[in-house]
Amino acid sequence: LSAAVSFDPTLMEFECYIFILYFQVLKAEYFSPWKGQQQMYKLDIGWPKSPEHFTGQTFCVAVDSLHGLVYVGQRGDNVPKVLVFSEEGYFLHSWNDTVEMPHGIFVWNTAIGSSVWITDVGTGKYGHTVKQYSPLGKLMQVLGTPGNAGSSLIPLQFDQPAELFVEETGEVYVVDGDGGMNNRLIKLSDDYKEIWLTGTNGSGIGQFKIPHSVTVDAYGRVWVADRGNKRIQVFDKATGEWLGSWSGCFSEDGPYSVRFTADYKYLIVAQLNINRLAILAAPPVGSIGDCVMVQIVQLADETKPHLVDVDMRSGAVYVAEIGAQQVQKYVPL
Repeated sequence: LSAAVSFDPTLMEFECYIFILYFQVLKAEYFSPWKGQQQMYKLDIGWPKSPEHFTGQTFCVAVDSLHGLVYVGQRGDNVPKVLVFSEEGYFLHSWNDTVEMPHGIFVWNTAIGSSVWITDVGTGKYGHTVKQYSPLGKLMQVLGTPGNAGSSLIPLQFDQPAELFVEETGEVYVVDGDGGMNNRLIKLSDDYKEIWLTGTNGSGIGQFKIPHSVTVDAYGRVWVADRGNKRIQVFDKATGEWLGSWSGCFSEDGPYSVRFTADYKYLIVAQLNINRLAILAAPPVGSIGDCVMVQIVQLADETKPHLVDVDMRSGAVYVAEIGAQQVQKYVPL
């Protein structure tokens, strides 16, 4: 055989090199987390500087864009429930008082200061409440009756409230319940009186099955991740009137979190069970229409992204991941 076929080691090495290069290109394309025409974000691998401070399950994250702070809510036995980092990733401090099982977290800035709002879904003496804290963890306000699960008949009696959004005016939007008796969206005035309330358990228009996240856009619309129904529902923020819904993008898994990008052009949606972030085109004023998927970032298996928040100054996206027990930061390109 060796006499019949000439052997050229240089040629064989070149062919092997071409094969390896071709395989690497295929692998990069196949395993790339970004599905779309152009990558919109990149992972900040240096955030945080000290990931060892994540000692529990990281359920939620909130950005104080004004002061460059990032708040993380985590669960677990004998762990600090709220961690505070700088936007550069340096750990600053933590606090724990009167926080049982944080689910959602939000930072509200005003001309006179900032505060941190937390929804607590615990079943102990601090649970079933929406609470306002100072940046250092001093309890300032409690909505609901601590330790008592409520019913849909009483506006300020919560049953595992999932998340909230506070406008600059101080008006508060709460989605209530993360698997509890209530399945509703409530808007409160700046003195915590009911303005309107909508939603019951069900799959019809304006009904919910685990309303899990809420946000408000720049055009007077309230967006709710209706997790169990695998859709996003949209309401008028002044009246509570139903404006439309999106379901076409969520056949594989329901939306867990909804947040707008800083320019309000896109909606960032976390899908926990398929370990995915979806970037959807946000409709301008007018018809809600149906969802348009702009890009997908596929996270690692068992990452389980739960809730996200966006730095409205820098545009960075922070993702609280239950499975990975960490928060990751994505910066816009």
